[in-house]
Amino acid sequence: MATIDSLNTAISQKEQASKKNYVFEEISEVERSANYDQKQKLCLNIGGVLPIRNHLGGWSSAFLLLANQGLATLAFFGVSVNLVLFLTRVLGQDNASAANNVSKWTGTVYLCSLVGAFLSDSYWGRYLTCAIFQVILVLGLVIVSLSSWLMLVKPVGCGDGILDCNPTTPIGNAIFYSGIYLVALGYGGHQPTLATFGSDQFDENNPKQKSSKAAFFCYFYFALNVGSLFSNTILVYYEDTGKWTLGFWVSAGAAVVALASFLLGSSCYRYIKPFGNPLPRVAQVFVAAIKKWKLPQVDSDKLYEVEGSESVIKGSRKILHTDEFGFLDKAAIMTEEEKFDKRSAWNLCTITQVEEAKCIIRMLPIWLCTIIYSVVFTQMASLFVEQGAVMNKSLGKFNLPAASMSAFDICSVLLCTGIYQRILVPLAGRLSGNPKGITELQRMGAGIIIGMLAMIAAGVTEIERLKRVIPGQQSSSLSIFCQVPQYVLVGASEVFMYVGQLEFFNSQAPDGIKSFGSSLCMASISIGNFVSSMLVNMVMQITAKGDKPGWIPEDLNEGHMDKFYFLIACLSAIDFVIYIFCAKWYKCGNPDEDNSITQSNKEEDQGGDDVLNKV
Repeated sequence: MATIDSLNTAISQKEQASKKNYVFEEISEVERSANYDQKQKLCLNIGGVLPIRNHLGGWSSAFLLLANQGLATLAFFGVSVNLVLFLTRVLGQDNASAANNVSKWTGTVYLCSLVGAFLSDSYWGRYLTCAIFQVILVLGLVIVSLSSWLMLVKPVGCGDGILDCNPTTPIGNAIFYSGIYLVALGYGGHQPTLATFGSDQFDENNPKQKSSKAAFFCYFYFALNVGSLFSNTILVYYEDTGKWTLGFWVSAGAAVVALASFLLGSSCYRYIKPFGNPLPRVAQVFVAAIKKWKLPQVDSDKLYEVEGSESVIKGSRKILHTDEFGFLDKAAIMTEEEKFDKRSAWNLCTITQVEEAKCIIRMLPIWLCTIIYSVVFTQMASLFVEQGAVMNKSLGKFNLPAASMSAFDICSVLLCTGIYQRILVPLAGRLSGNPKGITELQRMGAGIIIGMLAMIAAGVTEIERLKRVIPGQQSSSLSIFCQVPQYVLVGASEVFMYVGQLEFFNSQAPDGIKSFGSSLCMASISIGNFVSSMLVNMVMQITAKGDKPGWIPEDLNEGHMDKFYFLIACLSAIDFVIYIFCAKWYKCGNPDEDNSITQSNKEEDQGGDDVLNKV
């Protein structure tokens, strides 16, 4: 009897344990369901299915995207690096007009990054946006190649600085310009979206993957410069000797290979669904705040937010309340009527919506301070090339193309990236206790200073060039290798400024506008190009009065381009002072990490990215 009782007791305990396990499984399923919207932004596959997380993303996918970035950049720079000389030698434009046209075109390239970012975050998603804009890039390069082959480079081999080209036709010019602006649209819309898509392959809630994500931006800029190295050395040589069409066709081929490599990894990427149009969300905050302007302020715990782990922005983490810009908090005050009546998004916003708007406001002053630096950066594609074209370019029997000097900028970037990642970050980390070494804001400030030094170096080189002008000729006996310091300094400044920018704006932008954050880096280059063009026009209008040739005339030996370089250096110094105040004022956003993902899901990824240690 005792034996039967013991057996019944054991069976009862087993049944209770089984029920507990079943209940636990049900609770776990509820938790998984509740957190699905948060997890889906990290680990969907191309079919929109939630798979085993370690099977998607990571460095294997990131390396494929880095290769895509290198090839796409090779294709883009195959057109852009020598464009100023193509405009002067083939299309017959003067120096100032060519420099302005290149600045406007380059500005359009990076302005298109905002278009790509908007479509990526709002409607298409990052993968589809990258694919579509790369198709546009290929189409533009094919049109550029065909127009130069069939209409512009006549006779064959002209535009080498010796053999003049036949006058071009309006139709030929129109087709060529339509091609290069399609290139601007394709590359501009693709690059910032690709940067964000690459960072999506890592989960920032996982400590190991978070460090991988930070390193990705360094390697992304590294890949960009590896791709442009071929364009700035091999392609630029063939284009400079009159083989323009060959250079353009090689660029088109590289773009095709880039697109194919991107599509090849479709099944391996980790995808994020678009979060919806951010413009109405931000506008709703300001409209609601204005409508409730007269309401008294309330404590932050009384402000409106949706309950549970889900955010009002589907798939996005919630953002905790911050005290700055308190007038916007009124948009999240719930009136007595709104507690019972139907609520309108234009009258009542959540804390997360309000904080998203605050994040954008905080980032804008920092972004504005990067524009003057971009004026420095854009001189490499215009005035640096024109300056080098009237210097002694001979290297024995070899005549060095002026645009190929940008290879020193690229080598400087590659070298400084390695030094920064392997030496400076660990050393600064030990001294400051910050694992990143120095903060992104400190990095960007250093970039402004080094850029200013680059302009001073360029001005000194121009002074020395003018001293050695050969009588009766437009060239100078000063070697073109005297430009090396200014190119090297610009390259070093890029590592601090643009890598810091990419990481800063991507990390500080809320989940719903990540691509917008990455595009701000390119948008600053865009505005910088337009500002550079405006400066050239203003300087020429002021300095070319009467019989004076101005600072940047057709014959640079009659001008004073050195004064223009020193003007940019002075503007950079003023910009740095303003930047210090903005950087001290800036305060980081505060995402709600507790509701982003469960601890068990964090642990699943712990061993997924050990490959970083081998990079």
